[in-house]
Amino acid sequence: MAISLQKGQKVDLTKGNPGLTRVMIGLGWDTNKYDGGHDFDLDAAAFLTDESGKVSNDLDFVFYNNLKHQSGSVEHLGDNLTGEGDGDDEEIKVDLSKVPQNVAKIAFTVTIHDAETRGQNFGQVSNAFIRAVNEDTGVELIRYDLGEDFSIETAVVIGELYRSGQDWKFNAIGSGFQGGLAALCRNFGVNV
Repeated sequence: MAISLQKGQKVDLTKGNPGLTRVMIGLGWDTNKYDGGHDFDLDAAAFLTDESGKVSNDLDFVFYNNLKHQSGSVEHLGDNLTGEGDGDDEEIKVDLSKVPQNVAKIAFTVTIHDAETRGQNFGQVSNAFIRAVNEDTGVELIRYDLGEDFSIETAVVIGELYRSGQDWKFNAIGSGFQGGLAALCRNFGVNV
């Protein structure tokens, strides 16, 4: 049975799951009734950061134009342009055994593509979630449902995996940003 998290809650991921190295992070969402004439295209991404929360270089940003981290530790499985259907809309695989030692955190984010031009924001998004699944067994370990706390935000840091000694923990963040992907990139130290 998966642990269901609340905003701000932190939970051990590897301590309670000995031998866990391959984790699939699934992100999903629905869009509310909207008649702005544009489809929604939400995009998941991962930022591999040091203790200060900044990337070492731009290649530590894994997204639809850089699907695999150079270490092989994080791989985005591709852009879903519609988000239609149940279950995960986008997935990111993480091999904890391959994460470089200088990486202290892996932050998972979702942004709305071209949100400003399309007049879209997270107030129009519902049922957003992130979940961590043991890739070897298919068992869902943790799940965080974001709730409907957003209005004008165009980007959200949903959660992060972070090192705690030899173990990895998960933090349910749920923090919104205005300014979309560019604002997120600046926050994590990626050159825009």
